[in-house]
Amino acid sequence: MRSFVARRVAAVPPSGIRRFFDIAATMEDVISLGIGEPDFVTPQRIIQAGIRSLEEGHTHYTSNSGILELREALAAHLERLYGVRYDPEQELLIIVGVSEALYLALTAILDPGDEVIVPQPCFVAYEPEVLFAGGTPVILPLRVEDAFQIRAEALEPLITPRTKALLIGYPNNPTGAVMPREGLLRVAEIAQKHDLLVISDEIYDRLVYGVEHTCFASLPGMRERTILLGGFSKSYAMTGWRIGYAAAPAEVMAAMRKVHQYTIMSAPTTAQIAALEALRHGEEEVERMRQEYDRRRRLIVGGLNAIGLPCFEPRGAFYAFPSIAASGMTSEEFSLRLLEEEKVAVVPGSAFGAGGEGFVRCSYATAYEKIEEALERMARFAQRHG
Repeated sequence: MRSFVARRVAAVPPSGIRRFFDIAATMEDVISLGIGEPDFVTPQRIIQAGIRSLEEGHTHYTSNSGILELREALAAHLERLYGVRYDPEQELLIIVGVSEALYLALTAILDPGDEVIVPQPCFVAYEPEVLFAGGTPVILPLRVEDAFQIRAEALEPLITPRTKALLIGYPNNPTGAVMPREGLLRVAEIAQKHDLLVISDEIYDRLVYGVEHTCFASLPGMRERTILLGGFSKSYAMTGWRIGYAAAPAEVMAAMRKVHQYTIMSAPTTAQIAALEALRHGEEEVERMRQEYDRRRRLIVGGLNAIGLPCFEPRGAFYAFPSIAASGMTSEEFSLRLLEEEKVAVVPGSAFGAGGEGFVRCSYATAYEKIEEALERMARFAQRHG
């Protein structure tokens, strides 16, 4: 019998993150610095809003675009934070997390052979999703010497007549890097000059430390050429609710909504009602969690540097991305041996693209005391392996 699997799907390897989670799940006494998920429980007010919605019988489909009241609250939220205004009826879409948003955006804009520039290291789904949508990813390597920020002089030479979009994610997963406004303005100038669309994944926008987050769509001239992706998973500790959003000009959003209609129908009603509560009354909880992440950030970065794993300072999200060059190992070998010898789970940098080789990702979305213990175990490992 012939193979019925599409070549473009078969060519994409399984996620490099999942393998280490599967191994760790078979072991006892493992401290995981691997998973990119808040260890906080969703704030009680948000949970209770979801429960009430079920008790009151809100168990049916919503509009394909999502509950209008939620879209209106989201429009006000984005305008208050970033000064960018979206029409709740035509330019906002409530979806099943940023993962669906990424799929919709790329499926809606790409024709076969269209190129998308993808800076790496980056979230593991970026390059595969471009391929699944029939596009061609063009990799822009980022360097630790540049704090993993996009350099205009490295970006522009990659643009060809086939380039349709640039896919960026700041604050960044896995590096924790944040692009300052000045750097994003240079990227915006290039997008304008070459008539590019920018897909900006800003799921970690509220988790920044000592810096301000710049919403790409708020930059001069960028609202009309930006697809903004965001959600509730990270800032509000709502990963399991699977609720996110996309904001885009009406023409692009109409195409995304069409794909969403035929693929998903609508995001879960209970999660939408919970998200509305998050926007209305969740600000205090967001700040409480952000401050605790900042405390953990300082602990893990200082600890990694002290044991000989140099780590540039992450200013957003909840990841540290230390260099493991001193060990002489590949990032996969380092991660596997650390898990086997000291029962600490990290993710090899190579899982986030070739530019991540020589690094590992350590999530500090876990308890302070567990991070302390993980650092002690990693110090023993580092002593044994140079």
